[in-house]
Order: sequence, then C-alpha cells, then structure tokens
Amino acid sequence: MSRYPIAELDSLPDDIKAKALEVQAKAGFIPNVFLGLARRPAEWRAFFAYHDALMDPESTGRASRLTKGDREMIVTTTSAANQCLYCVVAHGALLRIYEKKPLVADQVAVNWRKADIPPRQKAMLAFAMKVCERSHEIEEADFDALHAHGFDDEDIWDIAAITAFFGLSNRMASFSGMLPNPEFYLMGRLPKDKRA
Repeated sequence: MSRYPIAELDSLPDDIKAKALEVQAKAGFIPNVFLGLARRPAEWRAFFAYHDALMDPESTGRASRLTKGDREMIVTTTSAANQCLYCVVAHGALLRIYEKKPLVADQVAVNWRKADIPPRQKAMLAFAMKVCERSHEIEEADFDALHAHGFDDEDIWDIAAITAFFGLSNRMASFSGMLPNPEFYLMGRLPKDKRA
C-alpha cells in the first residue's frame, strides 16, 4: 500500500489478528487487504462480516446455487470493469483454484463474452455487468434471462450484492493504492508440484 500505512500484525485487536493468522495458515501469507483495512478496526469488522456472508453463505446457514467459483468469477469480471488491480489479481487467483481452470480468470477479466465458460455463467456475468455499469436499467427481462438458466430470485440477489459490495472494495483498493500480494499471481496457474 503506498498511500496509507499497513497495520502491523502485532498491533491489531485480538479478533482481527486471529482472523489474519487463520488466513495466513491457510494461504501461506496475509493478503494485503487484511492489514490495509485493519487501520480502522470497526470498518474492517463490518467489511469482512459482509464479505463472508456473501462469499461463504454456508457460514450464515443459507444454501445457494452459486458456487464459490461463480462468486469469484463475478468479482473478477466486475473488478476488471472497475479497473481494480488488487481484486482482479487476488480474486482471479481464487477463481482459477475453485474452477480448476488456469486460463479462466484472464479470460473473464479481459472479455468475459469470449471466455471458455458455459451459457449459465455468461448469463450470470451479463447481469453482474449490468448491475456494475447500469443498475438503473435493470428490468424484469433481466430476471427472466437468469430464471431461464436455473437461477432463482435469491441467487439473483446474491449476484447483485456481490457486484455491489465489490464495487466498494474496488474503489477502496484503488484509491488507497493497495497492491496485490506477489503470491496471488501464480496461484492456480500450475499444479502445486510444478511450482518453483
């Protein structure tokens, strides 16, 4: 982060420090967003509570037809439209891992319409992009197009909420100069045993 200082791990409140260490144990590093937003603990807690509810709905006890890959695809695609380097790289890494496709994140970030994804995901992204760029134009026909692919109204809410939440995240990362951790760039591109 170039414009604002990153919080030091040892200076964090216990709950935030515990979450950062939990992520570090899983990923092998602490994503910059955890330390970048921790300079304001109340905002960090609110941000990650909503993030977790959207990106891991099972944690809230709610079932959803959107896979983890679908969710990361929405984030990667709309973050590219918002020109957010941090979110494209970080969530693109998760997308590659969840979809088990090393090329998919680059494809949806550059041109989701030509990406090697099924029509269901293209319909999902078409809606997400409309929410991202022209939410005031959403109409019943947009819901009908998603219903035709098996999405229900709760799934459609999820697509819109993920898009809207990451619009906030994109803007926070971009204005503050937050850069993706170097580790994100290679994640999911090569099998673990072939990485240097």
